[in-house]
Amino acid sequence: MDNLVAIAGIGLTPLRPVSPDLSFRELVFEAATRAYADAGVDPRDVDGVVTVAEDLHEGTSITDEYTPDQLGAVLKPVQTVAGDGLQGLAAACLLIRSGAADVVVVEAHSKASNVLEHEEVLAMALDPTYERPWGLDPHAVAALEMRRYLHEAGVPERAVAEVVVANRRRALRNPFAAYGADLTVEQVLTDTVVADPLRAAMVSQTADGAVVLVLAAPETARALRGRPVMVRGIGWASDEPSLSGRPWAEATYAHLAAAMAYRDAGLRAPGREVDLFEVDDTYAHKQLQHLEAALGLPPGGALREGAALAAADRVNASGGHLGMGYGYDASALVRVAVTALQVRGEAGPMQVPGVRTAVVLSWRGVPTTTGGAVVLGAA
Repeated sequence: MDNLVAIAGIGLTPLRPVSPDLSFRELVFEAATRAYADAGVDPRDVDGVVTVAEDLHEGTSITDEYTPDQLGAVLKPVQTVAGDGLQGLAAACLLIRSGAADVVVVEAHSKASNVLEHEEVLAMALDPTYERPWGLDPHAVAALEMRRYLHEAGVPERAVAEVVVANRRRALRNPFAAYGADLTVEQVLTDTVVADPLRAAMVSQTADGAVVLVLAAPETARALRGRPVMVRGIGWASDEPSLSGRPWAEATYAHLAAAMAYRDAGLRAPGREVDLFEVDDTYAHKQLQHLEAALGLPPGGALREGAALAAADRVNASGGHLGMGYGYDASALVRVAVTALQVRGEAGPMQVPGVRTAVVLSWRGVPTTTGGAVVLGAA
């Protein structure tokens, strides 16, 4: 059994702040059509579907039951992952690695513009006995974490603002991005305070969109039309979920997920062997935490040892969630799609020269301590 899995088809719709002219089904249909055309696969040849969806965000009970039609997958086996997009990708890889399937489709989407009060929805994910009664806003939880991280890592607020400026500017080169902008550090540092020290510009804004990936066993992928990108290693982890017991300065879940993915891929020195890192930046300070996890560094290491990578556009060349937009559990799979285009050399204006190996590192957002990591490589 070959442990590698190939991404044989990529379908991604441009992310938009609102999409009143399209239903989520139409968004998914558009992404699926693109992915099948890219791979040269007929939907009737797909062995199964993995859908990444969370009823909490969808506002619909058992929302996965509404997914197969627009994928052309009626009566196909459907695996539902109410989790991070990389967990959905891992489920698809395991189906192929185990021999249970030969061609699997992974789908995720966001219709965030349908939700009027995101913070109230997210607050429902807090522990109902010990945390929810305090009336905590999810952004306040992120601000507490940011404060602790800045303190322990010795990172100035200006460094967090610089993440925002760089990512929003890179997004101007990304045709899929919704929030490209040319900001200054001073504009970020004087923006509205959401919860001290978190400023509005440091919070990624929601976006609508859909992503579909066609995965196949390597020998099958080689016979298809699409240019395959190999999933060389994948990992995922959850840390302490309670607010009282979790580490606040370090993203332990991300360190664990990256270590699992690197073992799977046989990757020993990510700083030298990886050409591009796409790491979660739902909040700007999370990019620094997650880059430290991807490089195996302690708090503060991103500024000391990761600065050169960022300066060379080897970190979040897509513009990240801050520049592209945040689509809840679809976010990680969107980042896999744009990173796979980088490995192919087909990323257009945002292409980073010479990308042969890339890492995507995800986080499931407040209040979770769950994340994933995947190592992608050229075929």
